[in-house]
Amino acid sequence: MLLIKKVTILQKFKKPQSSKGLATLLAKIAYEKLSSDIEILNLKKIEVAPTDFFVICTCNSDTHARAVADAVYKYCKELDIQYPRIEGLEYSHWILLDFFDVVMHIMLKEERLYYHLEKIWGDASFSKLDKSGKLIKIT
Repeated sequence: MLLIKKVTILQKFKKPQSSKGLATLLAKIAYEKLSSDIEILNLKKIEVAPTDFFVICTCNSDTHARAVADAVYKYCKELDIQYPRIEGLEYSHWILLDFFDVVMHIMLKEERLYYHLEKIWGDASFSKLDKSGKLIKIT
């Protein structure tokens, strides 16, 4: 008989203690939900930046984007993290989750290519999740 141990959210992830930790957690949730091109932009050194970190990920469909947003919301509840302000859930082509110090952008490929946030915030330092889910600093 095969016994499957249910892994709880609290066993998988811990409550982040910093905005960088929250950004990393959000990136890992997006990875777990099969998002692609997951990047973290550190905007702290940019004087006019609206937040400390952007987490940007690409989804295959509006249903996929909503699933990522729902997963983030669920993890927030389980880890006792303040819920984000949410914009764009109605059409789900670009969902924005605003945690104040961290803003997550869940985008469809077309919107990601069109708005190209990485280029707009090109002075930021970039980290990316590789295919194994490991965070790698790029610049």
